[in-house]
Amino acid sequence: MARVETSSSRPYHLVIFGASGFTGQFVVEEVARTVSEGPKGNLKWAVAGRSKQKLEKVLEQAAGVLGKPELRSEVDIIVADVEEPDSLAAMCKQAVVVLNCVGPYRFYGEPMVKACVENGAHHIDISGEPQFLESMQLNYNSQAADKGVYIIGSCGFDSIPADMGVLYTRDQFKGTLTAVESFLTIGSGEDGGCIHDGTWQSAIYGFSDSQKLQSLRRKFNHKPLPTVGSKLRRRGTLFFSNEIQQYTVPFMGSDPSVVKRTQRFLVDEHQANPVQYGAYAGIGGISNVIKLMFAGMMFWLLVKFSFGRNLLIKHPEFFSFGLFSKAGPTRKQMEASSFQFAFYGEGYTEGQDPSQGKPNAKIRTLVQGPECGYVATPIAMVQAALTILNEPAALPKTGGVYTPGAAFAKTTLTDRLNKHGIQFSVV
Repeated sequence: MARVETSSSRPYHLVIFGASGFTGQFVVEEVARTVSEGPKGNLKWAVAGRSKQKLEKVLEQAAGVLGKPELRSEVDIIVADVEEPDSLAAMCKQAVVVLNCVGPYRFYGEPMVKACVENGAHHIDISGEPQFLESMQLNYNSQAADKGVYIIGSCGFDSIPADMGVLYTRDQFKGTLTAVESFLTIGSGEDGGCIHDGTWQSAIYGFSDSQKLQSLRRKFNHKPLPTVGSKLRRRGTLFFSNEIQQYTVPFMGSDPSVVKRTQRFLVDEHQANPVQYGAYAGIGGISNVIKLMFAGMMFWLLVKFSFGRNLLIKHPEFFSFGLFSKAGPTRKQMEASSFQFAFYGEGYTEGQDPSQGKPNAKIRTLVQGPECGYVATPIAMVQAALTILNEPAALPKTGGVYTPGAAFAKTTLTDRLNKHGIQFSVV
């Protein structure tokens, strides 16, 4: 069972690393809202980062937003820098769980994972970068298992709604679920919405490095997952979806790779039937299609060259038609934004043999919630951490590097999310 108790030498249940970053400040606010959900109704926590002054400012801001002036004096500050391994080690020795908000993770993630493994702290991140996530599994899984440490990646909007959504759909299906397609739609208010450019940078480096991801995956020597039931048909690169009544493209984030890793874990560890998965995102009407095609062509052209990547990084708003910005969304934009995943599953009713004939049953589920980047992501990350603290016996038997679905399949994480506005339902 995971070690989750605090002690005189390990005084904090949670330490938020990168608390003064754009996402980190919203994670701070979310932790401050949920202190009563810690073990025995109490949560001891601290914020960490390079600048004491910036961290003080974040606590000041959270105190004002939440009307909790005590945050200024009651939350401890730890100065730690990703380029100073000793400072990371000292921080990890004091934490039961580190919430790592410092990205792009391909540049800054590994030192934190290494420090957590070596110093006995569990680690949660919100990375949507498959190359980072899978290389951590390759390089640290056995060490983390030996130390009894859980390294759980992609615990934000990437990829808790998709990964837990597939498991929820499987659990609600009466019979053998064999395939699921998800369709993501994003809603925004009259002020529109945008995403902070940290995500844009991760995408730029991810696409420019895609060859390395293929060679990394070969090192695992995985056998192909068995196909149960009819093979799921892959859709085109742009199509009109009858399911969500808008033009749709394959989802470019980490969800497909995270879900596949979860399914592999469930096959290997629990001899489960794997669920095939296809992920898509709605882009709206024809004017959005034209914008996307133009932006996509520019992106593909520029991302291959270092001067092009520099241009993309320097001018995110121009090249993404305002979807990404250096300032990030305003609180007003966040309040008016939302997301919805519709999951369409198929399979075989109880008593039917999945090796015989076509699927004979369907299911539709929804996962819906608030603005995805800076409202839903902190909720998902903090509830994942609270699940580790409150339900250690429900986690996998040994430590290791896990996806959310692999780590939390037997916990009450979906119930916790339901209570905090990320809702799972059967339609």
